[in-house]
Amino acid sequence: MALRRNSEPMALTPAVFHILLALSDGQKHGYAIMKEIETEGGGFLRMGPGTLYASLQRMETAGLVTQSEELQDEDQRRRYYRLTGAGKRALGRELVRLRRALISARRKGLAPALRNSAW
Repeated sequence: MALRRNSEPMALTPAVFHILLALSDGQKHGYAIMKEIETEGGGFLRMGPGTLYASLQRMETAGLVTQSEELQDEDQRRRYYRLTGAGKRALGRELVRLRRALISARRKGLAPALRNSAW
């Protein structure tokens, strides 16, 4: 998660990263978050409800997401989540970290160039 150890930001877990990414274009309820993660992950990543809701609870405690007060549909059981400013900053830092890792991997010949690959 984006908590700090020795005043340095830590890398996000894959679950937290993908939840933040799913929420980056607007608020969503839990099932919509799970489906987007599955779709955007190309079938390589699936997140069950236990992982999702435990992660969302920790993320809410850490100030990365918040529950929306607005009711989006008639099903009052659905809880909608949205990014906070801290969540947006954590996602931005993680994207920079991942970009740097990809650049390093390319320099070492471990990842193909963008022009001729699906990366």
